[in-house]
Amino acid sequence: MPPDGSIAHRADFSHVRYAQVWEDADVLAEALAICPGDRVLSIASAGDNALALLADDPAEVVAVDLSVAQLACLDLRVAAFRSLEHAEVLELIGSRPSARRADLYARCRPALGAEARAFWDARPEAVELGIGSAGRFERYFRMFRRLVLPLAHPRRRVERLLRSGGSAEERRAWYDRNWDTWRWRALFEVAASRFVLGKARDASFFDHVDGPVARRIRTRVREAVTQTDPAQNPYLAWILTGTHRAALPRYLRAEHFEAIRDRLDRITPVQAPIEDVLTEAGPGAFSQYNLSDVFEYVDPAHTEALFGRLAETARPGARLAYWNLLADRQAPASVSAIRALPELSARLHARDKAPFYSAFRVEEVRAEPVAETATEAPRPEAAESEGSA
Repeated sequence: MPPDGSIAHRADFSHVRYAQVWEDADVLAEALAICPGDRVLSIASAGDNALALLADDPAEVVAVDLSVAQLACLDLRVAAFRSLEHAEVLELIGSRPSARRADLYARCRPALGAEARAFWDARPEAVELGIGSAGRFERYFRMFRRLVLPLAHPRRRVERLLRSGGSAEERRAWYDRNWDTWRWRALFEVAASRFVLGKARDASFFDHVDGPVARRIRTRVREAVTQTDPAQNPYLAWILTGTHRAALPRYLRAEHFEAIRDRLDRITPVQAPIEDVLTEAGPGAFSQYNLSDVFEYVDPAHTEALFGRLAETARPGARLAYWNLLADRQAPASVSAIRALPELSARLHARDKAPFYSAFRVEEVRAEPVAETATEAPRPEAAESEGSA
């Protein structure tokens, strides 16, 4: 059972909170450096990144979530990959326009488990809209697009922001001159306030967050929009337009479609607190961990306990990757088996296309629980990918 005071006891998980995963699977995949035969523990959420990791040929991805609704999102994605062609999956998600989503869902329906089938049968309007729009967080973005964005920027300026072009310095200069206006800042203070985001996500998600919220997120938005190419940013495209446009998240790209479809049987969904999964797993169970932003919602004591359990179940050299939104979390010194990889973390965060997170953490379980080393020793495959980036 999760410890008293954990998010499992404070938030409602009966509905779809996130119909998409708002974390960049490209930096996640590079951080984890999965090899054939690896066994991965992943927060499921809507399933995007658990599926994305199949492209790297792991032996298994155990996708864990507290929420039956979130696992229903994963189940429908798996059914869509089994039953549809690539372009049709994009239509069902909402990445591309479609007038036939009900028919596409009907083709997926026989491949769904009974619980997921009942869940989606009861939500035909969510299917018609595109299942990537079915979450509480996505409804917040729809409100933002319709009510806030037009007051800050005309459509032509939005289109200009989403166009590729120029260096990072040129993008920053354009952003500061044309986008970061007093009107944008004022509206963003309201739209990204603790109160409004508490309605969009869950008020309990801010229990361990101190200080202002909107200003910190606005600063991160500027970094993500100017350090990376907006034309290649699927998260930004969806927030501003409601589709992925020319950019797609990793799991939806054509080059990964067949590999993911061939490996769908390697996904193991589990509805449980992550603490329970770790307790049952035993030593050496996993070689990679996609932990999403799970530490955002627990206090330092529970964070320390969870890191201890992660260390106990990790193979030597295992990688952990997770995001900080507003709460500063990393492996505590008391869990000496886990060491930070700060240079890799900073380099990947600079390329992270998700325009929210204040930090991306990559950590490694020591092969030998002894030396207090401060330098990184990346896995050979990670070093190769860094050299080719």
